[in-house]
Parts: sequence; C-alpha cells; structure tokens
Amino acid sequence: MVVETCDRLDSLARDEEIILVLGDKHLEEAKDLFSGRGVHMLAEPVGRNTAPCIGLGAVYANHLGCEGPVAFLPADHFIGDPFRFLEDLRAAEEIADRGGIVTLGIVPNRPETGYGYIRRDQSRIDVGGRPAYKVLKFVEKPDLKKACSYLTSGEYYWNGGIFVAKPETILNETKEQLPELYEGLQRLARSLESGEFEEELKDVYGALTGISFDYGIMENTKEEVYVIPSECGWSDVGSWESLYELRASEQDKEQNLVDGETILIECEKNFVSGCAGRLVACLGLKDTLIVDRPDALLVADLNRTQDIRKIVDRLKEMGKDKML
Repeated sequence: MVVETCDRLDSLARDEEIILVLGDKHLEEAKDLFSGRGVHMLAEPVGRNTAPCIGLGAVYANHLGCEGPVAFLPADHFIGDPFRFLEDLRAAEEIADRGGIVTLGIVPNRPETGYGYIRRDQSRIDVGGRPAYKVLKFVEKPDLKKACSYLTSGEYYWNGGIFVAKPETILNETKEQLPELYEGLQRLARSLESGEFEEELKDVYGALTGISFDYGIMENTKEEVYVIPSECGWSDVGSWESLYELRASEQDKEQNLVDGETILIECEKNFVSGCAGRLVACLGLKDTLIVDRPDALLVADLNRTQDIRKIVDRLKEMGKDKML
C-alpha cells in the first residue's frame, strides 16, 4: 500500500520530492520495495502518533528546500478513483499556497462510528472546479445515532487524516500549540545541518509524548482551515466491513464474499473468511462476519465490525494477550 501511495502521486511529485516517515522495524523492507528510487526515508525509533510524524516530515521538507504546500498522506489507504483524488489535492494545494491548512473530507456513504468527522461551515468557495468550505470543528468518533444525523445533514465528512499545508505553517502551529514537540523538532533541524541526525532522532523521539495531529494541532489552530469534499473511493481498510466493500467484485449474486471451503444456503450479504482448513457451512445468515482461524473463531454482525475492539479489550482483561 505504501508503494501504491507513492505511485499514485506520479503526476504531482518526483520520487526525490517524496518523504516516507515509517517505523524503524519497517525500514529495511521499505528499502527493498523502493530499491533504485530516490524516495527519502525517515525511520522513527518509536511510535509517537501523528503530530511528531507530521512535524518530522515538515522539518525534513524544509531541509530539502521546500517552501510550497506539502501533502501529508497516510500510506495505508485505498483510493478507488486516483484521478479524482489528485484533482482534490491540486485544489487543496491552491488554497494552502495562500496560507492555512487544508484537509480532504471524505464524503460519507454510511453512518460510520469508527471514524472521526469534520464539520464544515456553510460558506463555500470554488477552487480549481472543486468546492471548499471553512472547517467549523473536528468531531470525535460518534455513536450510531449521531453518525446517522451527521450523514443526513450533509455538513459532515469522514476525517481521513489527509492534510495539505506549507512546512512553515505546520512548524509555526507546532510552536504555538505543542512547544515541547517544537523544541525537539528544532533540535532535529539543526542536526540535519551538522550531520548528527540519526543520534539526535533517537534522543528526541525517546523524550516525546505521543499525541495526534488532530488533537494537538487542528482542534486549537489559529490558522484558517478548509475542507474539500472528496469522493475519491477512499477506504482506510481498517475493518472487515471496509474490506468486504473493497472486494465487491468478488461477491456472488447474493453479495456473499467467501474465502476457503464454504457452503452457503439461503444466505446474503455475508463475509466468510475460512482459513482454518475445514469446511464452514452457513444456513439462513444475513450481514454476518465469520472469521475461522486455527486458534479462534470470530462471529459478528458485519455492520458492527468497528466494535470488534470491544472483544480485544475483553481479551486483554482476561489476560489472553496471545490471542490478539
């Protein structure tokens, strides 16, 4: 997915203009994946959430001499309509070039409780043929009732964590909102010039407090924030339900999706992942998820797969961490 994310940007950026911020344990594999390409790679010694990650990217972009807008893109997303996605990024670039921070708001197609939301203002501007709105606020993951009201209002978008801004804007806001993080980033900026970056990175990251960019920066920023509604076929592939939707072309005429040896009788809209080497037989099921593995069996409402974290929490309480 990280290779697809970079390849998707072919018409916007050269490899030498791409910076990958990734975990240290993934560095060698990433080097193999991008062998012969000029992509820059920064390995975080420990994970500290998205604010340090985005700050580190902004520092390195400054080091490379970038003064214009930069797109900060999660690399674990599926984009079904890359052309539309790139058009939205170009519009975001045009706004961010004037200052402020722009985010792509994913137009929701269901009352999703597993995502944060972005609420827009009523005033609209048009940029590059795309509508854009000022952001009123960022909203935490809602319950089902609120998610339904968000969907019907038309004023809310899923927060995909996609931001466009100048590096200077990101660093100025970090200085204002997260001064301790800013001090660490300044140390890293100086070390890039002195040739001591690797050692400083370990020291700085070890002392940082993990915090998300949304919570640490976006909820309190004094910069103007705009959202561009995006219908680019986005999915974070973060749940069994989203995987089921992405594999729609593999579903049978009753919209069942199956892996492994399976018998389905009078069933519709089910996802059966049977990889335990045994037959899974289903009768009269609808909207059901079945995941059969050698060490465990999961059966759930396919429309509630975001709530599987409750099972994870229960397993932790029971001391069954080996099942996670």
